[in-house]
Amino acid sequence: MPQPVIDIQNVSKRFGERVLFENVSFSIAERQKVGLIARNGRGKSTLLSMIAGKESLDSGEIIFRNGVRVGYLSQESVFDDNETVLDACFNHNNEEEKILKARQILTKLKIADLNQRMGELSGGQQKRVALANVLITEPDLLILDEPTNHLDIEMIEWLEGFLSRGSQALLMVTHDRFFLDRICSIIIELDDHQIYTYRGNYSYYLEKRQERLENRQAELERCRNLYRTELEWMRRMPQARGHKAKYREDAFWELKDKVSHRLEERQLKLKLYNVYIGSKIFESQYVSKAFDEKTILKDFYYNFARYEKMGIVGKNGTGKSTFIKLLLGLVQPDEGRFVIGETVKFGYFSQEGLKFDDQQKVIDVIKGIAEYIDVGKGKHMSASQFLQYFLFSPEQQYDYVYKLSGGEKRKLYLCTVLMKHPNFLILDEPTNDLDIDTLQVLEEYLEDFPGCVIVVSHDRYFTDKIVDHLLVFHGEGDIQDFPGNYTQYREYQRLQPKEQVEAAKPQVREKPHTEKHKLSYKEKVEYEKLEKDIEALESEQKQIEQVLSSPDVPVDKIVELSKRLPILKDELDEKSMRWLELAEFAS
Repeated sequence: MPQPVIDIQNVSKRFGERVLFENVSFSIAERQKVGLIARNGRGKSTLLSMIAGKESLDSGEIIFRNGVRVGYLSQESVFDDNETVLDACFNHNNEEEKILKARQILTKLKIADLNQRMGELSGGQQKRVALANVLITEPDLLILDEPTNHLDIEMIEWLEGFLSRGSQALLMVTHDRFFLDRICSIIIELDDHQIYTYRGNYSYYLEKRQERLENRQAELERCRNLYRTELEWMRRMPQARGHKAKYREDAFWELKDKVSHRLEERQLKLKLYNVYIGSKIFESQYVSKAFDEKTILKDFYYNFARYEKMGIVGKNGTGKSTFIKLLLGLVQPDEGRFVIGETVKFGYFSQEGLKFDDQQKVIDVIKGIAEYIDVGKGKHMSASQFLQYFLFSPEQQYDYVYKLSGGEKRKLYLCTVLMKHPNFLILDEPTNDLDIDTLQVLEEYLEDFPGCVIVVSHDRYFTDKIVDHLLVFHGEGDIQDFPGNYTQYREYQRLQPKEQVEAAKPQVREKPHTEKHKLSYKEKVEYEKLEKDIEALESEQKQIEQVLSSPDVPVDKIVELSKRLPILKDELDEKSMRWLELAEFAS
């Protein structure tokens, strides 16, 4: 049996009168990959910070196995602006082996210059250095808070493989449901100040969570029926009661507490009927844009159709956000122009977010935009109802903005954009820092939205649900129009001959690297064999995991496969690291 690397026992935390969680307990064993899910503001990041020793507990214990090394990635990373990327990573003592590993991981995360000063990096690049720092140290337990923020899809897919093959235990908070589904085999949900454990991936969690909520609703309904009966008894028996009646009276007050607790599930439905947009949307007429020697667009022509829902994907730095700013007129093209239809009313959700007055109440922020939304057919939705639709409880609506978590402020910003009633939504990385429940609400809203939508996102699950086609930014002005969602695009790529895919990639000029090691013939043979070995091992791993998830597998088969799986993963780790070493010099 795998041994626990960490045991959380009856841990509680509150801020003033606000309870985040109370007497929560769970453990994480060797090699287990655990995803933590909760709504914004419920204490996910606080719990991770407490486990990492960065925040105090009100009560309870966190017990680590002796000698366990912990790596922690927080949402906020602080570096000395003057230290180099390499020095910011770890105390490498100029050991060649450690430096090589650092270079390999940083290269995968698109950090090429190890001697660059940290102060010269963007916030997203610094977050990637922080992630590399955690991975390089090879801890026994990885604690990751939103590790996919500031990563493009290629980096996310690489990190997926790295974590899946790794032998370390993992506790992770992420909004990326593809990422969560493919890595984690246990989901723990923080809800109503308690922990609920689901021994399966995200898809399994969704199914079982729904069952839990339905059972909870049925139990609540049973209690309400009983409460009505007991309430009538209490009204009929106002006089002094005997011992048995006193017992029944005490049970009544306990029952009253139960039925007073409401399930925080959305009852509101929002469907807009009165969003009008004309047939002329926008036309990009041979637009070109470059910064120094970096080309963003080159003679780009596109005629956007009515009711179109477009996704924009591509590596970081290929010009996705610049394209949006060109369309909105925030950046001017070098050549060409955008012609916008007269009826178009943009709603723009940017990566930078919105600065709020922290002393304002949440409801007043929204009422400052509009008191209500006209949803059509003679119906209106008030500012309070609109906030409730996006999972702001009535109590939260009258809280001050400064009390909101980072994710809740991001959600409030989204509400300010939508409350303006646009007919063309442009959402630049809308999923960052939003909890999964809010993402599901936003998806529902966008699926029914009767206007136009452009989504720039690295969230594959979100993109698949919303868009009907993609613009794929390859860099250097190379933009591919693909008729389908992201999963369909990846399948299309997989089916193309390798030579054709490589030829389609833009050729990026790299800085010359002196004294580059060339693979020997023996190393080339080893490199090619490793690729085949890794593919075979990954296939075997997938087959084993599928068999183990089946409900009717014989016990002896489970035992046999359970023994094989850790050996298989160790072999994958070893071969993958060797492949990484050779890959640096293979091209």
